[in-house]
Amino acid sequence: MERIADVVIIGAGPAGLAAGIAAADKGAKVLLVERDERAGGILNQCIHNGFGLHYFGEELTGPEYADRFIRMARERRIEIVTDTMALSVAPDRTVAAVNGRDGEFTVKAGAVVLAMGCRERTRGALGIAGTRPAGIYTAGAAQRLVNLEGYLPGREVVILGSGDIGLIMARRMTWEGADVKMVCELMPYSSGLSRNIVQCVRDYDIPLHFSTTVTRIHGRERVEGVTVAGVDQNRRPIPETERFIPCDTLLLSVGLLPENELTRLAGIDIDAVTGGAIVDERRQTSVSGVFSCGNVLQVHDLVDNVSHEAETAGRFAAEYAARGLLPARKYAVRAAGGARYVVPQAISSAPEDKVDLFFRVGEVYKPASLAVTSGTGVIFTRRKQVMTPGEMENVTIPTSKINGDITVTVTG
Repeated sequence: MERIADVVIIGAGPAGLAAGIAAADKGAKVLLVERDERAGGILNQCIHNGFGLHYFGEELTGPEYADRFIRMARERRIEIVTDTMALSVAPDRTVAAVNGRDGEFTVKAGAVVLAMGCRERTRGALGIAGTRPAGIYTAGAAQRLVNLEGYLPGREVVILGSGDIGLIMARRMTWEGADVKMVCELMPYSSGLSRNIVQCVRDYDIPLHFSTTVTRIHGRERVEGVTVAGVDQNRRPIPETERFIPCDTLLLSVGLLPENELTRLAGIDIDAVTGGAIVDERRQTSVSGVFSCGNVLQVHDLVDNVSHEAETAGRFAAEYAARGLLPARKYAVRAAGGARYVVPQAISSAPEDKVDLFFRVGEVYKPASLAVTSGTGVIFTRRKQVMTPGEMENVTIPTSKINGDITVTVTG
């Protein structure tokens, strides 16, 4: 069976919903393909508040934020097929998918938007010594168990990693009566938002240890404890600092990975740092007519920014579906100094009045100096009291100042 749509969006989480709404507002016939049983993505299990402050101007929970976009999608009669797995994206923008109702089918699209989100690193990616007992969870899996399934994973908890989900789960487990022994972070700084460090850990007197990691997991049937140790400047454990912490649960919050298997299968160029596609300011990838946005492109810290980025992808996907080829890439965008990466990685020959550049730093800078150059001249500078890896930075550049390749440089 073959279907036809102007814009096919893979993923109906916050990025896919926002992209679909933006494309529909441009007159496109939109189809969203979602592998879960309902739209909304990770927001459905994020019952804490703090969403929507930038986008809606009010504080919402994750399900409330998702519901607003789902309602807007329904008002535009956007078709969302759930329980459906996208299998491939061909160069001619044909999407193959499968579900239990229709079997395998294809959709011929005028444009495709990749919005598959990201996944958590698991224990297998860490190589921690020890057996494989029950009681080891990613922070996101534990969040789903508590918030959606109604199960408490454990009573005595150690959390490895200070990503936002790990910090939030430290508070959530405490609320449910668990004893969170500590949060360990390998790096000398947190990878989470400052507000989450304060509201989720410090406000509850939960110990947060930097330059510390778990070196061994103890227990055969169930976790009985972990050995933690400080690490040196090369992130290697210091044996004399090892100590045993009794616990029955270990939560892992050790980084997020963009779900880019479909992206790679489509032959799209991948950024080695972000793990997402290389895109221009329209969020078009190296394959014409295929766009990428949200956490599958770069891991965001605020869902509001995901929505804004997805709107850009959806808008230009609709334009591509209606008119065909968009202007070619003209200028490269690079990171230098303390900047780890910049998105977008290219600027087209016909950009809009301004271009937003998003980047992260590789370590904490107090204070930080930002310089943006184009061609041979400096077109923007800024001083900031602090820049941290856990918070995405952005700068807006008037396109009238762009006269060559762009470099974003951060120094201390």
